[in-house]
Amino acid sequence: MIIGTAGHIDHGKTSLVKALTGIDTDRLKEEKARGITVDLGFAYHPLSNGEVLGFVDVPGHEKLVRNMLAGATGIDHVLLVVAADDGPMPQTREHLAIIDLLGLREGVVALTKSDLVDAQRLAAAQGEVAALLAGSGLAGAPVVPVSSLTGQGLDELQRLLAEAGAARTAEPRAGGFRLAVDRAFTLAGIGTVVTGTAVSGRVVSGDKLMLTPRGREVRVRGVHAQNRQAAEGRAGQRLALALAGVDKDEVRRGDWVVAEALHAPTERLDVRVQVLAGESRALAHWTPVHLHLGAEDVGARVVLLEGLAIEPGRQARVQLQLERPIAALRGDRFILRDQSALRTIGGGAVIDAFAPPSRRRREQRLASLAALELPTPAPALAALLALDPPAGIAARSFATLWNLPEAALQALLAEVPHRVMAEGAAQLLFAPAQIERYAAAVAEQLAAHHRRKPDSPGLTQEQLQRAVRDKPAGAVFALLLRELVRGGAIKRSGPHLSLATHAAALQGAERQLWERLKPWLDEGGIHPPRLGDMLQRDRTLRRDQVLRVLERLQRMGNVHPVGAEYFIQTTHLLALATQAWEIAQADPNKRLNVRELRERTGISRHLSVPLVEYFDSIGLTKRDEIGRHFRRDPRQVLDG
Repeated sequence: MIIGTAGHIDHGKTSLVKALTGIDTDRLKEEKARGITVDLGFAYHPLSNGEVLGFVDVPGHEKLVRNMLAGATGIDHVLLVVAADDGPMPQTREHLAIIDLLGLREGVVALTKSDLVDAQRLAAAQGEVAALLAGSGLAGAPVVPVSSLTGQGLDELQRLLAEAGAARTAEPRAGGFRLAVDRAFTLAGIGTVVTGTAVSGRVVSGDKLMLTPRGREVRVRGVHAQNRQAAEGRAGQRLALALAGVDKDEVRRGDWVVAEALHAPTERLDVRVQVLAGESRALAHWTPVHLHLGAEDVGARVVLLEGLAIEPGRQARVQLQLERPIAALRGDRFILRDQSALRTIGGGAVIDAFAPPSRRRREQRLASLAALELPTPAPALAALLALDPPAGIAARSFATLWNLPEAALQALLAEVPHRVMAEGAAQLLFAPAQIERYAAAVAEQLAAHHRRKPDSPGLTQEQLQRAVRDKPAGAVFALLLRELVRGGAIKRSGPHLSLATHAAALQGAERQLWERLKPWLDEGGIHPPRLGDMLQRDRTLRRDQVLRVLERLQRMGNVHPVGAEYFIQTTHLLALATQAWEIAQADPNKRLNVRELRERTGISRHLSVPLVEYFDSIGLTKRDEIGRHFRRDPRQVLDG
C-alpha cells in the first residue's frame, strides 16, 4: 500500500514520516537548509505479514503543489497532517480538495505537535478538523493526536496504517503494466533507473516495455519493490526499475513505463470535470489551464462539450486539448490548475483518452461518453454498439482505453453480441442489427438499379455509396461490400457490383457483332486498336452500331472507354493500372509519372493521357497540387 502525506507547510509531515519509519525523506541540500520539503521524499515500513508500507512525503508549500501532485499518483491511503497549534491552514484545504478530486476515500488524520498545546486547544483543533472533513471523501476518518518528539499517539497511528495496509494487500489491479515516472537517475554498474508508483499490472526482469509518450522500447534489467530487491513488481507498490535501452537524460518526470500494447500517446482527452465550489467564477470555454495527470504537468485548453460554462461546485464533460502528447487511459484521475499554476481549479477523471476533435454536432458524442462512463467494459461496449457508430468500434483501441489484456478482450467479445469487420489485423465491431440494416440497404439499391437497367452490370462502389442513404463511414462501407462479396450476397464484375443473381448479357445481333470485335481487342491487349482502325478493317461495320454495342459492354463491365477512340477490356485495363500503381508506390511522393508509365508499357501518348484521365473518372486516382495519386489499389476496383 502507498500512503501519501498531505497538509500545510511546516505542519510536521516529514518529521512524522521519520518518526514512523526511521527514514528522513528530506534528501536535498535545499530541503535541509530551509527545513521544508521541496521535492518528493520516500520512506518504507515493513509489516508483520511481510508486506511493506510505502510513504510518499509531499511538499506543503503553495508554490510546490505541482510536486505534491506528481507524488499523488497511485496513492492508496492519505495521511493528512494538521498541526494542533495552527489547525487547518490554506494548503491543508487545497490538499484536501485535491484528495477529493483524485477520488481518494481512505485515510487518517495525524494531529501533530499535540505536545505543544493544552487539552482545550487540542479539543478545539479536533473540532476544526472534523468540520473540515465533513462532506469530503475523508469524512469520518480517524483523528489521532501525535507528537513526533515525545512519541505520543505513534503506536495507534501505526496500528491504523498497518490495518489499512493488511486490508489492501489482496486487492487485484489487473491490466497491462503502467508506472508513472517521478524520478530518473543513473547508478554505477546498473545504468538508468526510474522510480514511480505502479498503477496496474505486474513487471518482472526481462520484460520488454515502452517509455511513453516518447516511444522508446526498453528492457527491465532489475526490479526493486517497496525499497527491496524483488522478483516482480506489482500495482500498488513503489518501484525502482533498472532499464536497458534508454539514457537517463531521455527520461523525465511525467513519462510512463508501460506494456507495449499501452503505448498510445494522445493530445486530446474527453473528461468529466468538477469545478471546486470555492472558485470565484465559472470555468469558461477555451480557458487555459495546467493539467496534472500522473506525474505529468502540461498546458491545455478547455473545450466545453455541454453547457456554456461550468459554475463553481458543478461538473460537466469537456475536452482538454493538450500542448503536447501525453500518456493517459480511461479512469485516470487528474487535477486542473490555473494558467499560472498557482491555484487549483478542479479535477476529475478521463472518459476517453483517444478523443476525436470536438465538433458542433455533439449529441452522439455525448451519448458515446455516457456509455464510456459506465463502470465496467461489457455494458460500456454494449451501449456503444447500440448507438450504431458509423465507423464501428475498434476492438484494440477499446481494449487499450480500458487496459484489457488479450484474454480479457476475448472474454468481453464472447459476452457482448456483435459483428466483426476486419481490415488486416484490425477488428471493427458493430451491432448485429446495424450490419444487417446496411446490407439490406445495399441490396435494395442494387435491386432497384437492376430493375431500371437490366442490361447494366451494376453500380460502381462510388455510385452505390452515393445511392445508399443509411450507410457506415466510407472506409467501413468498402469493408462491408467486401464482406458481402465474400459471403455471396453480391458479386463484383470489374468495377461494378451487382446482386449475385443478376446476369447481364448481349443478345441476338449485338452478340454476333461483339464476336466480330472481340478478337481484335484480344489481340491488341494493353495496346487496343483505335475505333477508327477497326471500322477501316471491316467496311461493313457501322460506327453507330459498334458504339451501341461497346457502350452496352461498358455498362456490363467488360470494356472501358478510354478517350473517344479506345476501348480496353477489363483484364487488360487491370494490367495497365497495376503497372501504374507500382510506379506510384515506388515514387517518394506516391505520385504517378505518366512518362514512366509509357516507357514501361510501351503504350502511345495518344493512349496514356486519356488512360490516366479515365483512372480519375472511375475514382481510382486523383490529381492534387503535387500530381496524380492512387486512391485505391486497382485490384480492389478492377479485379473481380
